[in-house]
Amino acid sequence: MSTPAISVEGVSKQFRLYRDRAGSLKEMITKRNFGRYDEFWALKDVSFEVAEGTMYGLVGHNGSGKSSLLRLIAGIQRPTSGRITTRGRISALLELGAGFHPDLTGRENIYLNAAILGINRRECDLIIDDIIDFSGLSEFIDSPVRHYSSGMYVRLGFAVAVNVNPQILIVDEVIAVGDEEFQRRCFEHLHKLRGEGVTVLFVTHSLGLVRGMCERAAWLEHGVVRAEGNAGEVVGAYLSEVNEAEAARLLEADAKALELAAAARLVISEESDADEVRASAHVPMEASARPVSITGVDLLGADGEPVGAARSREPLVVRISYEAREVITHPIFSFALESENSVHVATPGMSWDDMGGRTIEGSGHVEYRIDDLRLSAGMYRISVAAHDANLPVCFDKIENVRTLRVQPADREIHGMVDLGGVWATSATHDQRGESDQRERER
Repeated sequence: MSTPAISVEGVSKQFRLYRDRAGSLKEMITKRNFGRYDEFWALKDVSFEVAEGTMYGLVGHNGSGKSSLLRLIAGIQRPTSGRITTRGRISALLELGAGFHPDLTGRENIYLNAAILGINRRECDLIIDDIIDFSGLSEFIDSPVRHYSSGMYVRLGFAVAVNVNPQILIVDEVIAVGDEEFQRRCFEHLHKLRGEGVTVLFVTHSLGLVRGMCERAAWLEHGVVRAEGNAGEVVGAYLSEVNEAEAARLLEADAKALELAAAARLVISEESDADEVRASAHVPMEASARPVSITGVDLLGADGEPVGAARSREPLVVRISYEAREVITHPIFSFALESENSVHVATPGMSWDDMGGRTIEGSGHVEYRIDDLRLSAGMYRISVAAHDANLPVCFDKIENVRTLRVQPADREIHGMVDLGGVWATSATHDQRGESDQRERER
């Protein structure tokens, strides 16, 4: 088995959080208890290996210790305990503008950064044109970097980091500051470096990138490795916990939103003119005149329990509860789904056959069951309505009664919806020709 490019063995890192640190020599002498501090462990017994020539991702929430770990691997800080072993020249892009002197020009900062990485001026002369071309800053390369925007900082920093022939490249989330075109060039270049045998370790909050680009990954939480292994499995485990926590938090918010929507609907309906209401299929009847009222909308998971958020490619049930004050024959229930930017997604509505000639009276509910939710992750608004059998009379209608929060699945949906089709291929002309040739040879 080959020696790993990066080996992290039982690494822990402690920081001191001072409660009342002295700001001057006088305070240090005259003030008591200036040195009181709390111990904070940013990393606790972290271990993993990164194989040479692979891409490795670190995921986790803000403050989980990812950036601290990168600084230790890059040699900027030392671990409190444990050992880190690396093989090859390390190039790191960890912080916006790190290593740049604001009073030096972009060109001068390239030479400065190259020198820090152990590259002499003659070697830097050979690659400086490539660095400037990659950054796209030739027009500003001789201006002081203090005049650069955050995006220009990233362009120059990344251009230096990837063009100094590193064996190990360490990249933090700073690439996200660049524009779309530059981000694509960055990731295209990362793939190129991997093909050349460069080991890449990066931190990102884009789970799709980790799943798509990395062979392995680690999930850090409060400085502890929660999971380490196959990138897809690690991302799936992290995503599941994030989704569960968000769903629990949103259940209470949804209940409050439903109460507010019901109260607003009552006020509006009491102020409406009854004749105008009855004449329109899109406006609910006056509250006192409604033979059917919608009393609630619930979102249920596969186990039939309420959920605060749904998940792409999993079952979902939309339950509409009602109160019928008289016998109603063939009532029609429906709901409309809109995206956050008011794009109409769908309006699932009952047909005559769905009710099967049934009548309703008293309290009850109807359900719309989805076996495989094909919506992409995002926020959607739900409006519900109840009509008579022929649809001219709207018994009740509630706009934006619920917010449907859809969380991403392990396999992302690109666009708003997944059409659910299946790809099929046929043999190409060349393949058929080769098959015919093999048959003739037999």
